[in-house]
Amino acid sequence: MTTEAGIVRPPAGAQAVRRALDVLHCFHDNGPDLSASDLARRLGLSTSTAHRPARTLLGAGFLEQDARTARYRLGPATTEPGRLSYHQRGLHLAEPELSDLAERTGATADLPLRSGPHAVIVAGGPATPRVGLRRPLHATAPGRVLLARPREGEAGPWPPPAPYALTDPPTAEPLGPASESARVRESGFALDDGESAHGTRTVAVPVMERAGHARFALAVRATPELITDARLDWYLAQARACARALEVLLLAPAERRDPGERAG
Repeated sequence: MTTEAGIVRPPAGAQAVRRALDVLHCFHDNGPDLSASDLARRLGLSTSTAHRPARTLLGAGFLEQDARTARYRLGPATTEPGRLSYHQRGLHLAEPELSDLAERTGATADLPLRSGPHAVIVAGGPATPRVGLRRPLHATAPGRVLLARPREGEAGPWPPPAPYALTDPPTAEPLGPASESARVRESGFALDDGESAHGTRTVAVPVMERAGHARFALAVRATPELITDARLDWYLAQARACARALEVLLLAPAERRDPGERAG
């Protein structure tokens, strides 16, 4: 809505919707149940203000509440859209490939995509992750892959460096976004050598779409004792072979035809 003075205002109810979505985002770290005061603290709101969207979400089934502690957790209504999106994107087809990759390499294999400023794991990985499924794009190897080859409308400035920001070597100053993205594009992979999770080494490659953008990132994670410098090229070869298979599997049937091919 635009006023006579030319000021753009959000439509009526937009703030309430935004706050409800912000409440749901509070549960992305896979942590314990949250009280109303926990939600208020995370959102920077008063407890009474945070309580209102939480109660609305509770009534709609998007949250549920422990009868003993009155703390909130995600409710059953969040499951259905997640499962529908999972199948609409064809991610169920990726699971056998990721499982095979994990079995062959002895590592964890997962498939993140970009969601705003985060890389979100949508397939593969451990069945019950101990941490949330999303991390800042610039803080992980798959996030750097997605930043290096953004899809249309996704390009944007890198966030400011985090405490675990990429360095090369580890004692140097953090690399700038342009130089790091150029390096990832040129090499075709990104490496996280324990910057975002101590004791974990992650190598990530893009899962490309025809337009030349990274639709997903494919990440292989293990200890540095498993993904050693000497075996890094082997792990890269395994990840790239899996990524090529996923590039076809995750296309809609109509997209698998050559652009000039017509139905007979």
